[in-house]
Amino acid sequence: MSKIQASLIIEILGRPPEHITEALHTVVTKIGAEKGIKVLNKTYHEPIKAQDSKTLYTAFAEVDVELDSLHHYFGLIFMYMPANIEITSPEKLTIQNLELNELGNALLQRLHNYDAVAKKMIAETSYLTESLKHYAPHLFKEKEEVSQEEEKKPKENK
Repeated sequence: MSKIQASLIIEILGRPPEHITEALHTVVTKIGAEKGIKVLNKTYHEPIKAQDSKTLYTAFAEVDVELDSLHHYFGLIFMYMPANIEITSPEKLTIQNLELNELGNALLQRLHNYDAVAKKMIAETSYLTESLKHYAPHLFKEKEEVSQEEEKKPKENK
């Protein structure tokens, strides 16, 4: 298979703006250091305030890359999760079913791992919530219940 050229957008959100700029440069450098990926061109955009935020900033980089294979294409997607990616060349791709099976199984493995992490976090959250309900039930009372209890309490004279 011939090499694949793609354009991608890497976006970072955070603060302070200087940190975002540095992090963006670091990510693009790491992409270029990956085996089977060559950075052809990169354009960095200055951080701007994120919409609906007083303290967060966002910045992005447009990066053109050359990839040795579809395996590297999907690896780039999973490892760096670009905001957008577009294959610019070749216009048509031919793939052997063996390679497609490998890519499909790698995708499934990653999805199963994410699913396991999500299920574990749901179980831990449920356990912690139940523990809090047991040890600190006042945190789970409705506002009405709390205000009614406050009214029932005798007021202290100062």
